Amino acid sequence: MPQNGFNVGRDVSLDIISPNGPLDFGLITNFHPKQEVVEKMIKGIDGISRPVRFYNGWTGTIDLERRGSDVDTYFALSEQNYYDGVDDGSCTITETIVDPDGSVAQFRYVGVVLKYDDAGARAGDNTIQQKLSFMASRRIKV
Repeated sequence: MPQNGFNVGRDVSLDIISPNGPLDFGLITNFHPKQEVVEKMIKGIDGISRPVRFYNGWTGTIDLERRGSDVDTYFALSEQNYYDGVDDGSCTITETIVDPDGSVAQFRYVGVVLKYDDAGARAGDNTIQQKLSFMASRRIKV
C-alpha cells in the first residue's frame, strides 16, 4: 500500500520459482535488484565521442529472516547436484509492485542463478538473518 503517493517496500511481493517448483524462503526483508550494463565510448576520426551501451543482465540481493530449513535445503540440493553432475537449471523471480495509482506492475527476472552469500549467524536471543544474491539474464515486463 503506497504512502503519500510513494511506493514503499511492502508494495512489493516476490515469487521465486525453481525448476522443481515454487521456493518459500520465509520472510523476505529486502530485495535490491540492479541492472548491469557495459558502457563504452567510441571516438570517431571526426573527433566526436559516441557512447554505446550493452545490456548485461541483472544482479541483486535478497535478505531474509530464517523461518525453517527451505533455504538451506535448496542450496544443499543444488550443491549435491553440482557434485553429482546434474544440471541444476535456472530459476525465475517475479516481482509484483502495487503502484500509488492502484495499478499493478510485474517484472520477471529470467535465467536466474541464486547464490547463498550468508547462511546467518546463530546467536542466542536473535533471529537468523540470511543473505542471497542473484544473477539474471534479463528482466522482462509481464
